[in-house]
Amino acid sequence: MTTEAAQSHSTRNIALLSIAQAIGGSNQAIVMSIAALTAAAMSPDQGLATLPVTMMIIGLALGTGPAAFLIHRLGRKNGFMLAGAVAIPAGILASVAVIISSFILFCGALFIAGGAAAFFQQVRFAAADSVEPALKGRAVSWVMFGGVAAGFFGPQLSNLSRDWIPGAPFAAGYLVIAALAALSILVFSQTRLAPTHKPLAGAPSGRKAKQLLRAPEVFVPMVVAAITYSLMTLVMVAAPLAMVYVCGHPASAASGAIQWHIIAMFAPSFVTGMIINRIGAELTAAIGLTLIIGCALAALHGITIDHFNLALVLLGVGWNFGFIGATTLLTASYRPEEAARVQGMNEQLVFGSMAVASIGSGVLLRTIGWESINALAIPFASIGIALLGWLHIRRLHGAEMRSEERG
Repeated sequence: MTTEAAQSHSTRNIALLSIAQAIGGSNQAIVMSIAALTAAAMSPDQGLATLPVTMMIIGLALGTGPAAFLIHRLGRKNGFMLAGAVAIPAGILASVAVIISSFILFCGALFIAGGAAAFFQQVRFAAADSVEPALKGRAVSWVMFGGVAAGFFGPQLSNLSRDWIPGAPFAAGYLVIAALAALSILVFSQTRLAPTHKPLAGAPSGRKAKQLLRAPEVFVPMVVAAITYSLMTLVMVAAPLAMVYVCGHPASAASGAIQWHIIAMFAPSFVTGMIINRIGAELTAAIGLTLIIGCALAALHGITIDHFNLALVLLGVGWNFGFIGATTLLTASYRPEEAARVQGMNEQLVFGSMAVASIGSGVLLRTIGWESINALAIPFASIGIALLGWLHIRRLHGAEMRSEERG
């Protein structure tokens, strides 16, 4: 394949994966916009309003290992199409649960949806593994840029479909999730992704899990990604409930704040890859964690709608820089034969911590309040910044040592 043909092939795949990311992101945006509000009307206790979202995240966390295994066993395209096939009945079940007001069934449906979402989280790795090393950061950021459409369409679709089924507010939104999942199958069917690595018998299988976790270039990006995602989840899940039930703002304002948050999560992806190429993934991720600290400070400053909007926009941009920076660092830390192992461990850590944050979000909002939740974000983000600084210094020291040895 010529260089020009290879570039055209890569561009086509990245474009399709960006569309797929928009579809998957729209589904998650719908859930994040309305699931807690939907559950509040069904749950036996207000403190359990975030439980369905938590069940989705638990499903995502538990599904990451099997998702990585199936994608590498079945091939990327087939694995992603399987995810769409699983998400369709999950959306339908969630809608039925709302109609019959079954809180338990609703939690179960979102758990299944989370399992399907675990596959979609691998889209960024599919993009990174399909391009030259120098283009990994840009490929990841362009695919993540598909989430901008999710920021627009997800909350809008949830608002638009709110009253489509009389007597069951928000029920139709979950049918929209099923329809989008069907559309994702069509999109993935048109991709021609790089084949997954299938080692031959007797071929090196790479480092074992314990060896990988002891390598700073592996575990630091994993920890930073986990901190970034869990802090984003902690604040984002609590925000709609805090706006509506604590601060008395209308539900439309909460949906609007989440919409701007999701747009802020993905819109910077247009330039994140270029920023990483210019200043490095470590500094980019550190800037992201600094912006999350800025989110906490904005939330601590006031509880007006503008304060919520500003905090959630800073949170979104911070997540983008932190997560894409950490992902880019991670994709450069392993060999091809280690890809499935590293990616599976990373997803389990990231989304396991995300599940803990989601579980704690509703409980902490009820027990210690919105301001205290944001105050908790500051020390954790600072730990992530310190780890990135340590990794950077370690890399510089290693480069100096190699230079001296060559001299």
